[in-house]
Amino acid sequence: MIDAFPLARGKLRSLVADESGVTVVEFALVAPVFLVLLTAVFDIGFLIYTRAVLQGAIEEGARSASLENTQWADIEARVNRQVRAVIPVGNPDTDISFDFDPTYYASYKDIQLPEDFTDKNKNGVRDADECFVDRNGNGKFDLDVGLAGRGGAQDVVSISAEVTYKRIFPLWSLIGQPQTHTTRASTYLRNQPFSAQAAQVGVEICP
Repeated sequence: MIDAFPLARGKLRSLVADESGVTVVEFALVAPVFLVLLTAVFDIGFLIYTRAVLQGAIEEGARSASLENTQWADIEARVNRQVRAVIPVGNPDTDISFDFDPTYYASYKDIQLPEDFTDKNKNGVRDADECFVDRNGNGKFDLDVGLAGRGGAQDVVSISAEVTYKRIFPLWSLIGQPQTHTTRASTYLRNQPFSAQAAQVGVEICP
């Protein structure tokens, strides 16, 4: 049987074997995925860098706070300045909230320790009808005995800061996630012993 379409079959075979333009198609398929991954790497790297700067600024602020003659406003301004030097505040769309909240304790073992209470029913939770020792003098039971402020001689100061900023890359908004990110850092440091430590006397309160 004579092939009636030899020319057409030849062109079809050559078309199937032709690989010109394959690289362009492959690049078009791979490039978006590669760019997304690259953007994610840059974004995570900036996140880690921002937190490292914030942590370093907080630790420097804690060292300054441990000295008696250091003004608290100066410490806050210095930490604020160091962090804002990293965050792209020049972008009018960038929203930055900066929170600087000091707390102090009598010793390191008191950090984030709840106030003592009489656990009458042995459930491990302070119930409304159980007595407690008000160590921070606010008249209510607290899960943290820390007091707001800088404290005095030999008190342990807790300094924490929280920064919320708009991400540089628009990756997260494209996948339906928040475009803002919040990072937090904290540290603890004992004040210098420039005088005797003030005693904290707890008062038992019963309902």
